[in-house]
Amino acid sequence: MLRINDYIIKNESTFRIGGAVQEVFFPESIDELLVLLKQKNYDIVLGNCSNVLFSSQKINKTIILTKKINNFTFDGNKLYVSCGVRGPIISNECLKRNLTGFEFLIGFPGSFGGMIAMNASAHGQSISDTFIKAEIYNVDKKKVQIFTKSDMNFSYRNSIIKDKNFIVLNAEFELKNGEFDKIKDIMDRNKSFRTQNQPGLTYGNAGSIFKNPINDSAGRLLDLCELKGCKSGGAMVFEKHANIIINYNNATSLDVIQLMHKMYSKVKEKYTIELEPEIIYVGSDKTENMLWKEMKK
Repeated sequence: MLRINDYIIKNESTFRIGGAVQEVFFPESIDELLVLLKQKNYDIVLGNCSNVLFSSQKINKTIILTKKINNFTFDGNKLYVSCGVRGPIISNECLKRNLTGFEFLIGFPGSFGGMIAMNASAHGQSISDTFIKAEIYNVDKKKVQIFTKSDMNFSYRNSIIKDKNFIVLNAEFELKNGEFDKIKDIMDRNKSFRTQNQPGLTYGNAGSIFKNPINDSAGRLLDLCELKGCKSGGAMVFEKHANIIINYNNATSLDVIQLMHKMYSKVKEKYTIELEPEIIYVGSDKTENMLWKEMKK
């Protein structure tokens, strides 16, 4: 198992932002992960870090990254997938097998552990649609449990995994038979939509910054506040989508958080709506934590 001290975490972040982390582990199997979870004092478990903003300052934490735990198998319509497998890989594998249900994952850079925890969704599809069950590690009880769909409390951008001290290990899904051309057409349309409306990885970013309020769109509210193109240091609100921040010029984490705070404050002032961050912040900087906590009330 790989262990690195003072690891520059920006190498793992789709935001391309992050300082040196005190200690990072890269387990290569569920067994290695469980050893760490049971024996090591750690601060957070992450996957592909596509929904994370790391502090640019020294991060005095121990982080476990599951990206090397990337096994998956198909048995007819059933998919068995480990926490570190990336979404686009499975989307393409489903296409090969004429299976429908995961077309939306073609544009998701995240891995299954995080996507299950946040019930990732787009274009009318979501993780919860095809979810059957998962192996979950209960940190408080230090044991592995099986959670069915009814146990997961899935909702918009949420599940019991985010509410409790649980970590996804493996999961089982059941997809439906489809036609290759129709599945590919949906995937192509999803990719085209992202190309036209999102920055992809041309610029570092973490996708949508804020969750949508009930019966509304964070992007719409931010657009009405005329925030597209707004900058803070090297961070800028994407000119095609007001709910995305891009790292256009060596942005720091403070640049991003200050810009987020401005976006949050503008919407609160104009519409009395308090947007909630969709991304995760990992760091110890006092100024960053203070601004972040104001947005996480």
